[in-house]
Formats: sequence, C-alpha cells, structure tokens
Amino acid sequence: MWWSEARPVSVPHPTRRAWLLGLAAAPLAAGLGGCGFELRRPPELPYTRIALVGFPPRSPMEAALRAALPSSAEVVQSTAQAEVVLTALDDRTYRIVAASTTAGQVREFRLRAQLKFRLSRPDGRVLLGDTELQRERDLSYTETAALSKQVEEEALLQEMRDDLAQQVLRMLVVAAKKPLPPLPAASPAAAASAP
Repeated sequence: MWWSEARPVSVPHPTRRAWLLGLAAAPLAAGLGGCGFELRRPPELPYTRIALVGFPPRSPMEAALRAALPSSAEVVQSTAQAEVVLTALDDRTYRIVAASTTAGQVREFRLRAQLKFRLSRPDGRVLLGDTELQRERDLSYTETAALSKQVEEEALLQEMRDDLAQQVLRMLVVAAKKPLPPLPAASPAAAASAP
C-alpha cells in the first residue's frame, strides 16, 4: 500500500507573524533615526511680525503665504508695526494652450503661477530687491471631463502657490542673515526742511 504521511505545515500565528516582522524592521527604523531623517518643517523665521502688502483682494497667493508662516510669526495690518514688509509687485496665474488637435480642440494647458515681490524694513531699507518666482505645470485636457479637469487645475494651482510660499519663506530666512543695508538717503527737500 502506498501512502504518505501528511505532515501539518507550520504557519505562524498572526500575532507571532507581526512580532517577527516588527523584529526584522527594528534595525531599519534604528538606521533611519540615526541618519538624521526628519520630517520637513517650515523654516524658523527670525521675524515675529510681517506685513503683506500689494496683494489683490482675496488673493490666493496671500492666503498661501499666511498658511505657510510658522505659528511664531504674525501678519500685521500696518507696516509701521511690522519688522519686515513683503510687498507684492505682481501676483498672477496664467493658463496657456500648450497643445491642440488639428481641429482646434485643446488637449493640454500649461499653468503658471507667478509672484514678483520685494522685501524691506518699515524704514525703507531693502532686504531683498525685486524678485520674481514662478512655477509651471502641464495639465492634460478633454472636453468630456471638463468639470474634473477644472478641479484638477485648481488643485495644481494651489500646489504651485504653496511651493512659491515655501520658497519665499526660505528667502526671508536668507535675507535676515545678511547685514542690514544703510538707511536710504533723505531727499534734498526733506533735508532742507529739517532744523
């Protein structure tokens, strides 16, 4: 008679399996902790009061900057109360046709968010001259999914504004480390009227 003795296969218990996986992953976690891995945080600003001026009413870029500021920084209304003034010279978004069919149907848009700004002290000393930042992304388009593409476009524009806001904050930190420029020269009329 031919027969084989069936032996039960040893399958670890689910909690034992999780314990073994955890034991195997422990050296990896220890390695990450030792390498200096850290989640990205907003930069530590050397300013506690900042004024945002020159933005159009209800500007999404201004809202992105406010959201990106760390909790230690406060946006003030008056430039006299601020330690630093960020003046928006140009705050725009563009949507340009990047590709179309021979029948003239749009197949791809190029989205662009642009911010031109200046950073100064309330007394007029310029910390960072006129600086222009921009981000571009391509967006495929189809007429049959126009509503979902509109939602995707808004999400991409918001992501680009958030990127610009983070870049502005990093530039604020770098500008703060530079020595302060001298006070701007008084105009001859103001100097003549001084006692």
